[in-house]
Amino acid sequence: MLGILSFVIIFGIIVTVHEFGHFYFAKKSGILVREFAIGMGPKIFAHIGKDGTAYTIRLLPLGGYVRMAGWGDDATEIKTGTPAALTLNQEGLVTRINLSGKQLDKTALPINIISYDLEKQLVITGMVLGHEKNYTVHHDATIVEEEGTEVRIAPIDVQYQNATIPGRMITNFAGPMNNFILGIVVFIVLIFMQGGVENLETTQVQVLEAGAFAKAGGQTGDTVLSIAGVEVTDWASLQRVVRLNADKNGEDAPIEIEVKKSSGQTKTLSVTPLENNGAFYIGVTPSLKTGFLDKVKGGFIKAWETAFLILDALKSLITNFSLNKLGGPVAIYQMSNQAASNGIESVLYLMATISINLGIFNLIPIPALDGGKIVINILEALRRKPLKQETETYVTLVGVAVMVVLMIAVTWNDIMRVFF
Repeated sequence: MLGILSFVIIFGIIVTVHEFGHFYFAKKSGILVREFAIGMGPKIFAHIGKDGTAYTIRLLPLGGYVRMAGWGDDATEIKTGTPAALTLNQEGLVTRINLSGKQLDKTALPINIISYDLEKQLVITGMVLGHEKNYTVHHDATIVEEEGTEVRIAPIDVQYQNATIPGRMITNFAGPMNNFILGIVVFIVLIFMQGGVENLETTQVQVLEAGAFAKAGGQTGDTVLSIAGVEVTDWASLQRVVRLNADKNGEDAPIEIEVKKSSGQTKTLSVTPLENNGAFYIGVTPSLKTGFLDKVKGGFIKAWETAFLILDALKSLITNFSLNKLGGPVAIYQMSNQAASNGIESVLYLMATISINLGIFNLIPIPALDGGKIVINILEALRRKPLKQETETYVTLVGVAVMVVLMIAVTWNDIMRVFF
């Protein structure tokens, strides 16, 4: 149960933060956000804000989505003959089109719709009491869709395509950008929880209880001066000398380690490294930098290192493709379950890593992803004119098809690895 809860929290926060990036910058770019949804599936709560956005909470707590006017598969389609109810204001303009048969307004006008244009001319035509009538639709009118969600209509001037190229570009980039920001923030929080960031520039150590160094009389705060007569000046040189000596003399051979105590006294300890999975350890970890700025800087550095590890993995995937190098929801659940059993710090580390991973993945220039949309924005800027709507739609559909096939393959591979 704890694993499921961790999965829902991690996945939900990451996707919601990603979508909020699109939402915020779409509004700043003059694009109407018709719906901002937390969760997926059937709607359990909805509220239309003063900004015209329908804020909804949906049953399945798995992420969320942003529905922008004219973006992706956003469309309003009404079949000829569809019964509806129109709410008119005092000027006779349609302010609400109800297609659901629910949320009925007692003053609404029943109509069977014949034709409509809710983008350019803003008109709707239908049969009322056996007569064909035309009605002008208010620019900010809402429409209650058949499944019951009420959203604003999408006139052409507030659609995604009508925004400036820089506006569309930042809107597309904002989702991955928010994932990077989330990763950095979570790493900073994690470092504050741990009390500081590892200081790899010195050889001052923290001692692990029951470790070889502690058994030899070492204490937290000791500074290692030399190992087997070889001077060490930072954490990398300490690790290297320990490894070389263990490889040379074997696991049972003690190593003479000269240390400087916090009192200033110098002492030589005889430490026998312990072997674990082919590596040798003396039972120490780096000391911590505990300053506020050190912790914040450490969060940025950790995020940067994580990003480059992910990029290296992506490069390896491209040069030597294997489904075993990819993970879908099943793999994320498995990692969430394991992280939950190891405590809150493991959960936060996993959240930060997956968030940065999702940000990088979404910038891959595949048409269905944010990176593909940014490439289209760049092409439009170079051509100084937009791509045809049909062309962009077809290109996006190809990208979606590729992603769906890949997701099915990855999920099936995860299931086979985990359960069989």
